[in-house]
Amino acid sequence: MSALEDLIAAGRALVDAGLSPGTSGNVSVRDDDRLLMSGTGTRLGALTPEDIAVLTLAGEIVGGARPSKEVPLHVAMYARNPEHRAVVHVHSPSTVAVSCLEPWAPHSAVPPLTPYSLMRVGQVPLLDFVPPGDPAMGALITDCPVPFRAALLANHGAVVSAAEAAAAVDSTIELEEACRITLLTDGRQRRLIAPERVAEITARWGTPWTATASVS
Repeated sequence: MSALEDLIAAGRALVDAGLSPGTSGNVSVRDDDRLLMSGTGTRLGALTPEDIAVLTLAGEIVGGARPSKEVPLHVAMYARNPEHRAVVHVHSPSTVAVSCLEPWAPHSAVPPLTPYSLMRVGQVPLLDFVPPGDPAMGALITDCPVPFRAALLANHGAVVSAAEAAAAVDSTIELEEACRITLLTDGRQRRLIAPERVAEITARWGTPWTATASVS
């Protein structure tokens, strides 16, 4: 499929998974030296070519629809992970809920409760709050001291990047599930995956995880 078709399919998949109600969330795909991004106010499950904004890799508008206000967020994610070709931003219920809590650890708001989030996502730092669309969000992404391919935006939602659009969607779905399990186990005595197993899993799957002392 073309980059445009990938973007439209990703939007539909996010809505089908229940992660993008109404006109919330946005998706972008890198197409050589430009970005294709869902336009502002669009419904991700019903995107058409006319709903897509075309931007430079620096975020300058060169054609198409008016882009989402979250351009700085997307641009910073591509700059941080240059090999990635898709970025997803959602306000899904469980990611928003966890983004409103104190993080489990400095390097990850989400604890290592299942192997699947480790395999597909790795660590998920919680970034400080700034209003949606604030250019400062780009700096938060750029300046985060730990590696990541997904992050929670405080009191806001999640952002995920991946090598292709379908993988970004899958990782976003897995992150929502990991956050749901985090909420279900909050306040209880958790059985976390042991640090040495976490290291094995993330090394095998090539996902980021910062080795730290055990956190309960």
